[in-house]
Amino acid sequence: MVRSDDGELYRKHADDLVSLATALVGPSAAPDVVAAAVARTLASRQWDEVENRYAYWVRAVVNEARSSHRSTLRRLSREEAVTRQDERFVEDAPRLHPEVLRAVAGLSLQQRTVTYLAYWQDLPASEIAETLAISEGAVRRHLARARSKLRRSLS
Repeated sequence: MVRSDDGELYRKHADDLVSLATALVGPSAAPDVVAAAVARTLASRQWDEVENRYAYWVRAVVNEARSSHRSTLRRLSREEAVTRQDERFVEDAPRLHPEVLRAVAGLSLQQRTVTYLAYWQDLPASEIAETLAISEGAVRRHLARARSKLRRSLS
């Protein structure tokens, strides 16, 4: 059962728990990991008997991060398996290697967009410029920067 001082305790330690989760799973997943860990502990039958609730939350965040990491690895493994399976049936299918996908994900939104339109949609710079309402020079600049970043991250 949740006690009234649990909310106060959470407010006191929320930033520390999110910082810990950020170090473990990264900034985008950290709030979700903390929320899941705290919700799980508050729903636990043992919650009333916990002496050091902050320490309990820290362990719960670490466990939730571990679980999140395993879940991500399982998802990536499934995606790779599906990609390999699809490639057997389609000879001309582009090979989507996870390291390339991670490198592309590291590009800015504009660079990813221009790269996608140029390489996956096979559009010329003029059409990309028209589609995105930017100049052809900007398209070439974004592509050049994207290529440079991809070269560095994939080498």
